[in-house]
Amino acid sequence: MRAAGATVAQVAVAGRWPRPSVPERGALQRTLAALPTGSAVLIDGLVACGVPDVVVPQSRRLEIVVLVHLPLGDEVGAADLADRERETLHAAAAVVATSPWTAQRLREKHDLGSVDVVTPGVDPAPSAVGTDGVGRLLCVGSVTPTKGQDLLVEALAHVADRSWSCDLVGPLGRAPAHVADVRAAITRYGLDGRIRMPGALVGAPLAAAFAAADLLVLPSRVEAFGMVVTEASARGIPVLATDVGGVRSALGGAGLLVPTADVPALSMGLIRWFDRPDLRTELRAGAQARRTELTGWEVTSRCLITILDRARSGTPA
Repeated sequence: MRAAGATVAQVAVAGRWPRPSVPERGALQRTLAALPTGSAVLIDGLVACGVPDVVVPQSRRLEIVVLVHLPLGDEVGAADLADRERETLHAAAAVVATSPWTAQRLREKHDLGSVDVVTPGVDPAPSAVGTDGVGRLLCVGSVTPTKGQDLLVEALAHVADRSWSCDLVGPLGRAPAHVADVRAAITRYGLDGRIRMPGALVGAPLAAAFAAADLLVLPSRVEAFGMVVTEASARGIPVLATDVGGVRSALGGAGLLVPTADVPALSMGLIRWFDRPDLRTELRAGAQARRTELTGWEVTSRCLITILDRARSGTPA
């Protein structure tokens, strides 16, 4: 946004959002109160939507724009947050969703008249080299029930006779019980030497994980957009994913989709990948073609600037 000419102040608010502690709520309240009246403020929905008692009063003097990745009530185990989210979004000057699917879901779930769509950009990346072209699998996402790593482990147990390895890359601290369940399943199925959980990777280590991947697998139960899908596509990596939320849109016609939370279907998708060279060739060609269709963060930034300017001027959507 700065590169596009906007004046932006970035403020990080520490906390376990969307369920902050009392001191963390107080810190957000002080942060918003310190901003000049009339400021356009873009707030991540994970921060804003769980605390309407903090955000709504400030919306009377600030032009608050809420960016929603996934409706809070759609997260596994977070249904109680839906009412708080609705109150926050109805008070906002504008609501921005990261996919058409999320926008429609917000309109239906919270009776919102207007929701803007700004899809995430993706950085250009070199084409992945893979390993043997078949057996190096990669799954990227926080290890939580929402992301469905438990489903993937079970599906992989059904294809243990094939040659493969799989890295489950992502933060391990957000759902400790789920992480423990995934690790227990890996051991139960005798897959300790084949499935690794290295935790969160960023920068060069994450780039190396993508570069070595033959197939990205996304077994999510819920997925608003699936940035990891476009990150894989930017590298020409084929994708096997559940057909949920905004994933189909993110794939843009490329990739292999299976029903959500369906272990036999996910196993069959893996079998098709392992056993059909013609399908692998087709998916690789589709992923390479998708690389040319993706837009960068400069497009995302310009769209957000337009929405913030509109909120500041009070122009209707």
